[in-house]
Amino acid sequence: MRLALIGAGRIGKVHAASIDAHPDVTLVAVADAISEAAEALAAPRGAQALSVDEIFDDASIDAVLIASSTSTHIDYLQRAAAAGKAILCEKPIALDLEASKAAAEAVTHAGGLCALAFNRRHDPQCAALKAALVDGRIGKLETLTFTSRDPAPPPMDYLKGSGGIFRDMMIHDFDMARWLLDEPIVSVHASGSCLVDPAIAEAGDVDTAVVVLTTTSGCLCSISVSRRAVFGHDQRIEAFGSLGMLQTQNETDTRLKVVGEQGQVEEAPQWFFLERYAKAYRQELDDFYQSWREGRAPRAGLNDGVEALRLAEAASRSLELGRVVYLEEL
Repeated sequence: MRLALIGAGRIGKVHAASIDAHPDVTLVAVADAISEAAEALAAPRGAQALSVDEIFDDASIDAVLIASSTSTHIDYLQRAAAAGKAILCEKPIALDLEASKAAAEAVTHAGGLCALAFNRRHDPQCAALKAALVDGRIGKLETLTFTSRDPAPPPMDYLKGSGGIFRDMMIHDFDMARWLLDEPIVSVHASGSCLVDPAIAEAGDVDTAVVVLTTTSGCLCSISVSRRAVFGHDQRIEAFGSLGMLQTQNETDTRLKVVGEQGQVEEAPQWFFLERYAKAYRQELDDFYQSWREGRAPRAGLNDGVEALRLAEAASRSLELGRVVYLEEL
């Protein structure tokens, strides 16, 4: 696969490292609004720094990975699809649900492969939990619990354009909930507070939130998020069923535990998502490549992006109205 990367910022660099590690994917071009950033990422890899127009016009480029700012995603998705490129796009499709639905329909109508970058589906622990659920290891799933905490809030400039904690941060948990529950979600109830930084409240957002999802069968899913965890990136899932329980744990650098007179001592969790999900990003790229090679659907597609955003929209509305919001309202 000859692949072009659009976006040379923080997440673009993460994807570039995954491309470097893949034996069958070659980075041939990089585009960015800041030409110097594109050149800095492209040159050491023997790739070209091109404009977005040049990438879409180059028939020798098989695929594009869209890692630019959210506001550009819809335009680049539609142009890439029209150019016949396979597409891997960072989440979200857009911050607006109706615009996301329209873009997804347009790209789907154009045909071709389009994967959405919900990297947690590709994490080894999360994938193993999904497989165990499918195999019936814990019987009927009754409750699903997510803990998702960042070590510290992102810069305020980022927060102001992020779409809020539900669309920006919790959207990964919404996607994982849909994937693991594997049945329709009928209602969303959200509560939120600003406990970390008053400036976040001034920007119209919360930094601490709990959301409860209810499915058609009555299965309950709770998601607890915070913009602050002083010990590192706190990422855990518990699935409780009629025959037992499944859990994913925080990752540390070595998983070493020391037991002695001082008690049990373990390493702190890995600090941020860049470390915690390094393997997931590599697996995500490989799933995209294998989907392209085999002509099959990717593990996460455009509809998954739309539905995760629908849950984020419901959570935002629930917090604003102070009541349960039913998905049929959206």
